[in-house]
Amino acid sequence: MMAQMGGIVENQVALALSAIADRNEEAAEAAARQDPEVDDLERDVEGLSIRLLALRSPMAGDLREIVAALKITGDLERIGDYAASIARRSLKIQIAEGQISLSGLRSMGRLVQDNLRRSIDAITQQDSNRAMEVWHSDRAVDEYYTALFRELVTYMMEDPRNIRSCTELLFIAKNLERIGDHATNIAERVFYAVTGENLPSLRPRGGPAAAEGLPEPDAR
Repeated sequence: MMAQMGGIVENQVALALSAIADRNEEAAEAAARQDPEVDDLERDVEGLSIRLLALRSPMAGDLREIVAALKITGDLERIGDYAASIARRSLKIQIAEGQISLSGLRSMGRLVQDNLRRSIDAITQQDSNRAMEVWHSDRAVDEYYTALFRELVTYMMEDPRNIRSCTELLFIAKNLERIGDHATNIAERVFYAVTGENLPSLRPRGGPAAAEGLPEPDAR
């Protein structure tokens, strides 16, 4: 069931990025439509996990796996929310040809997609090494976000007509950064479920964020 959720949210993220890069309204609408399915699966996993805890009294590795499942599905549900938010925001962006470069956003999106895919592989394969790879990649996502924030602010300073579209792109970039964080959460939970050990609480981080004042993205 977690693998099924993972496959859906992976597809949502891919559709959301296609909506931005290709101005694909159908992809944006498809990403948003899949959100209720992810919510339903989260509730199913939660119900099954509670049933297992109540009836089976699991211990050791089994207990870790069930607790991890409860937390992982929460992360996957949030990723789906952020992907749907990206898709909706993509419909509001109006950029003239050559006016604003989206290459940085595409690069960040590819990295976040790769981390998400690897974290889901870590779930299905119970692979602590794959989980560690994702954990170490969190720094690169943060660095992309910081660089992209500075780039978009520069576009707004150069031409006030860019402010609306760049503001939407800033929220999209923040949503991507949050998807990366949730992929890292998943990796940490898989590592604990498999090994019984916690990764360090202080994650590898990128450079100082230039975006401290940006509010949390709306993932509704």
